[in-house]
Amino acid sequence: MSRPHLLIDTDPGVDDALAILMAHAHADVAGLSVAAGNVGLGHTVRNARTLVDLVGARTPVFAGCSSPLVRRPEEDAAFVHGSDGFGDVGFPEPQAAVEGESAALALLRMTRERPGELTLVALAPLTNVALALRLDPTLPDRVKRLVVMGGAVTGHGNTGKVPAEFNVGFDPEAAHVVFEAFPEFDLVDWEATLRYAFDDAEFDRWLAAGDERARFFAQVFGTARAYNRQNDRSGVIAADALAMAVAIDPSIVVRSERRHVAVELDGRLTRGATVVDWAGRLKRPANANIALEIDAGRFAAMVRRALGIQG
Repeated sequence: MSRPHLLIDTDPGVDDALAILMAHAHADVAGLSVAAGNVGLGHTVRNARTLVDLVGARTPVFAGCSSPLVRRPEEDAAFVHGSDGFGDVGFPEPQAAVEGESAALALLRMTRERPGELTLVALAPLTNVALALRLDPTLPDRVKRLVVMGGAVTGHGNTGKVPAEFNVGFDPEAAHVVFEAFPEFDLVDWEATLRYAFDDAEFDRWLAAGDERARFFAQVFGTARAYNRQNDRSGVIAADALAMAVAIDPSIVVRSERRHVAVELDGRLTRGATVVDWAGRLKRPANANIALEIDAGRFAAMVRRALGIQG
């Protein structure tokens, strides 16, 4: 299989870190566009630069939106990822630079330069992508595929709003803009990532057997792992990594369903929820290819390679 060409919108974040390690191990990465989300933009941009240093790449990093399109966020995820997004380890100032171009403009420029070639992998709140769409609604015509990590397709979210998943819930208006603009995208939702969490003991063996990437991830993962244990989340939940696996190799999806997916913007209890028209009642075209079953063995092999384990 030839290496895919990826353009990654991200908010690193521990699980973003594993996904970005996977991308550099399995694909050609055109750039990282960075938004606020898991933590503030200053931290997410710095963390993206740290990852570029770690993998020894020249991947350009573009700083994007520091807040949602309309409303201030009700919460971030520092309580999971640490106040700096990387477990508060205290890494030195990275060497990789930040490009002068803003993320939304970079998304538009790179897709114009390489029309039909780049898979856009959206691991963050969709603010940067939505802003790019407002600047140029023809963006979907130039993107080979859009893969979104977001949503909770049967309402088992992970935010203060019961049905909402974090990425969509952080900026529901942005998710609405993106879901309305793209006629087709692959959706890897929060509930799928729970089903494909890794066994803790097995994952520890991978960390022990890997190279400097595994040692790095073991450091940044501590805060998130402690939070999961305290909140009855079993296993190693690798949300962004699962979406990245689908972006790298779509054949890893064993079963999926195409449905219309929209975002609730107004509900007092449900703002930010992804609403899936499972029964076709709205008579709207299906826009989302929802990943329901994944080849778990192949997913694990992709993660192991990203941690430096050969074979």
